[in-house]
Amino acid sequence: MIREELPTIRYYSRKEKYIKTKEVITISTYIHFTKEQREQARRTDLANFLIRQGEKVRKSGSEYEWLDGSQKVTIRGHLWYHQYEQKGGDAVDFVRRFYNKDYAEAVEMLLNNCGGQIIASPLIEKEHKPFELPPRNDRMSRAFSYLLLTRGIDKDVLFEFVRKKMIYESAYYHNAVFVGYDSSGKPRHAHKRGTVTSNLYKGNVAGSQPEFSFHWHGTSDKIFLFEAPIDMLSYISMHKENWKEHSYAASCSVSDRVLFQCLNDNPNIKNVFLCFDNDEAGQTANKRIADKLNKLNIQNEILIPTHKDWNEDLTLSEKGDERICHQVL
Repeated sequence: MIREELPTIRYYSRKEKYIKTKEVITISTYIHFTKEQREQARRTDLANFLIRQGEKVRKSGSEYEWLDGSQKVTIRGHLWYHQYEQKGGDAVDFVRRFYNKDYAEAVEMLLNNCGGQIIASPLIEKEHKPFELPPRNDRMSRAFSYLLLTRGIDKDVLFEFVRKKMIYESAYYHNAVFVGYDSSGKPRHAHKRGTVTSNLYKGNVAGSQPEFSFHWHGTSDKIFLFEAPIDMLSYISMHKENWKEHSYAASCSVSDRVLFQCLNDNPNIKNVFLCFDNDEAGQTANKRIADKLNKLNIQNEILIPTHKDWNEDLTLSEKGDERICHQVL
């Protein structure tokens, strides 16, 4: 639909005895799109579309990430998924959501694509790859150096996770690998993190089940939920006293699936602490999950790092900054 705004009408109100203005309802012109045009727009390759719009996208494994302030949108061909809002769709849905267009305007924008050639993404079938842990390296020198020296993780905390085979170094790329197990002890999830500054790669192994992402089961009634494994380890490093008694989980996103799996597997947990990053996206996710927990009458609190995330709190504290966080009930 193409919207055409008409001028504002001024008229005299006998009842109210003064001049009033009235906004005229917009008139829409109908545009006919063929079935092929609608499908072509829907299948527009979003990474190419965004680049043509002057946006920044970053390659992440077989997918792309759209870098737009606090937004974190994963893109694969013509499909997208908003990690913080847990919503997604196709190219038309994307333009309607992020460019504030109605359906016809979105289709027209995608077909025009700034006058450039439309690059259609091939139909994507959901892949069901079997989960398989990356091969282990014989040594952990790079992973240890990265986690201990660069990230400042406490040695005793790190060694406990290594001893339980929850952290290791991969053979080929020397990534730090964070493993999540199900209640029977079978690996179900693995998150990879590059260990050199020139390799900032991070991502989950294909076939990982998010409800079993990196986590620790304790015996107390408390669980702490984080965005990333390094944030989880950083928080534990700053709060070492009796840390093994509590439960911890890293969603490796901002999903709550691992949290509810832990609650299901550990009926002793009564108090949830939401510990996502100190930015708009992290706090939006904190509130979304807190609202869900409140509806279920599950006690919860939001813990906010002083700096952007818990690892910044840890590394800056080691340089003399205050190590305390503030809490929002």
